[in-house]
Amino acid sequence: MSNMTSTDPRIARALAEGRIPEDITVAYLEENRDKSAIGAIIFVTVLTGLFVTCRIFSRVFVLNRTGLDDWLSVTGLALLIAFVVLGIKLINIGSGRHYEYIVYTLTPEEVDLSEIWDFAAHIVYTIALAVCRISGLAFYHRICGIHRGFRLAIRILTGVLVAGFLPQLFLIIFHCLPVTGLWPYDWQADAEEYECLQWGVVYSVNSAVSLFCDLLLFGIPLAMLWILDLPRKRRLQLACILLPGILVIGISIARLVLVIEGQWEMDMSWTYNPMLAVEVSEIGATLIALSIPGIKPLFDKVMRKTGHDSNSGGHSGYSTKGGTKGTSMTLRNLSMRPTHHNKLSSNSDDYTYNDTKSRNRDDDGTGSTEGIMVRVDFDLTMENGETNSQYRGSKALEA
Repeated sequence: MSNMTSTDPRIARALAEGRIPEDITVAYLEENRDKSAIGAIIFVTVLTGLFVTCRIFSRVFVLNRTGLDDWLSVTGLALLIAFVVLGIKLINIGSGRHYEYIVYTLTPEEVDLSEIWDFAAHIVYTIALAVCRISGLAFYHRICGIHRGFRLAIRILTGVLVAGFLPQLFLIIFHCLPVTGLWPYDWQADAEEYECLQWGVVYSVNSAVSLFCDLLLFGIPLAMLWILDLPRKRRLQLACILLPGILVIGISIARLVLVIEGQWEMDMSWTYNPMLAVEVSEIGATLIALSIPGIKPLFDKVMRKTGHDSNSGGHSGYSTKGGTKGTSMTLRNLSMRPTHHNKLSSNSDDYTYNDTKSRNRDDDGTGSTEGIMVRVDFDLTMENGETNSQYRGSKALEA
């Protein structure tokens, strides 16, 4: 072993110092998934940044208004970037290599530094997810806050998410007593100075709580689609806008699996790089899923402009316009208020669309009207070629 060389400076240094046992090969120590993990992390981060930027552009320049959920998404993106920076530093220092690599090639100072970076990274990760989820709740409150039942459910769910976030954060901060940024292995010199929980136990509990929170958060669109009595085609359109967040649940499950594998396998650090990539994807997918409805007005405007350039009979902007074959329009506020036996109430059947009253209740979500104010962007086409007077003056739908 002592005569062998390596292009990895840490392995070469450990070989020169005789710290690597004879039964561990250089080829084994050089195995890594660093480049693929970093590539995946950067791709997800750039994609997330693109979606959030388009969302803010759409809200500011197309709809000319923003909400709390929009700026929380920007905060979530900033926290994601901070987590990515720490994650890449952890990958480069060797935290995702084979366990033997950490034991035999890293210096004690490098091991301590990797533990501190991991401690800081997962505090940022936990806060980022919490901010993204609160952003999601603010978004759902904006689109269906007029419905008393949903408004109450959202407020209760906010309390549940905060109640889940605090234990997650405290488990990371107080993983050792006395409190430290280190998470020492048994073989480290200062391991006896601390009483620490196993990192796998902490991360498994946090992952389980995170999965539960995602199930609650992204269950709201399912409840909305179940309650709204819409035609099948319109329900499908709305589902395409509201349901991409279901993918986040799958990512949360993947993280839980990786954490469990990492804790109870001998080569515990080998799943660390994939876990970092999954954690970045979890934050990114949450932001993307919650940004899709906000991007819809920008997408519609581009499509209308394209259609206007190719067809002189098209229309542009977010306004109603009559035509001989049909009338296309985008609803700014589609307030589905039950009047007979709709699912939203025991004595409702048909919807009436009231843009003016809904707009007056836009920001505070208050009002006595029982129903769901849908402000997710989609087009409603009138096949009879005439514009109903109730829709006149309607502008771009907000999401």
